[in-house]
Amino acid sequence: MTTARPRTLVAMSADVAERLIQGPVRSRLSMIADVDPGLVVTDFSQADLAGVEVLFTSWGCPQVTAEVLDRAPLLRAVVHAAGSVKHHLTDAVWQRGIAVSSAAAANAEPVAEFTLASILFANKRVIDIARTYRTERRNGDWDRLHPGFGNYRKTVGVVGASRIGRRVIELLRPFDLEVLVSDPYLRDDLGVPTVGLDELIERSDVVSLHAPDLPETRHLMDARRLARMRDGATLINTARAALVDQDALTRELVSGRLYAVLDHTEPEFLPAGSPLYDLPNVLVTPHIAGSLGGELARMADLAVDELARYARGLPFEHAVEPASLSRSA
Repeated sequence: MTTARPRTLVAMSADVAERLIQGPVRSRLSMIADVDPGLVVTDFSQADLAGVEVLFTSWGCPQVTAEVLDRAPLLRAVVHAAGSVKHHLTDAVWQRGIAVSSAAAANAEPVAEFTLASILFANKRVIDIARTYRTERRNGDWDRLHPGFGNYRKTVGVVGASRIGRRVIELLRPFDLEVLVSDPYLRDDLGVPTVGLDELIERSDVVSLHAPDLPETRHLMDARRLARMRDGATLINTARAALVDQDALTRELVSGRLYAVLDHTEPEFLPAGSPLYDLPNVLVTPHIAGSLGGELARMADLAVDELARYARGLPFEHAVEPASLSRSA
């Protein structure tokens, strides 16, 4: 049974807390819960957990282990103001029946928006043309340089019917594009053709990755599959670097056969000598597709809404089910 204002502890990195718990979020937290928004735990070993009923977490939260739970006998819920909970919640949390909520739905929105923009720019050859225009500083015969460029009737392949993948499909509906999806676990109808991965790769002008980082998805886009992509096709990776054999992709990109938009690379921040920085057919961004800046407020608002539901004795709207973790990011 929950209390009217459950005792709540904020657990995340100090810099994330400074950006996430501001103004209205701080005020709402204080109204809903018995919490000190200024007390941010980055190490559970020194924290007083005896009376804590809810952990309000985000990026940088230390792991919630069995030993931590032994010192938190009243803990009933974890509200995560970010996406994946895999990094800080151990099996002990699920074994003890602690309810968990995640703001993954809020974090999915900017990633899907970034992906939509990348798809439309890729087919329009915006990045390539802009680079040429900036260098030569004169008009060009863009139709001759990029025959058939544009978005009309192009094919976009979405790899992974994840929360983000589904949202990308929704955002693409108003455009004159053929959209395909490939996911071995997909059982419901998303309103677009479901095809095998190899078929999707061979048919698509843009291949956008939205699968989780799992042992079976490592190097999902290997040399063989990259070779099956159409000449001039674009690979977009806003998911995880491990999904792509980066050495094989780099060879394809250096040859000029493919294009790429990469928000995830291995390593996460490329060394200064990486050829990917200077290739005209590549856009590399430093892991910015997810929630940053003002977008953090969307995640914080969702998490506080979930805490308010818990305080009223209602189930979470964005509950995390342990059975889904084996197929999620």
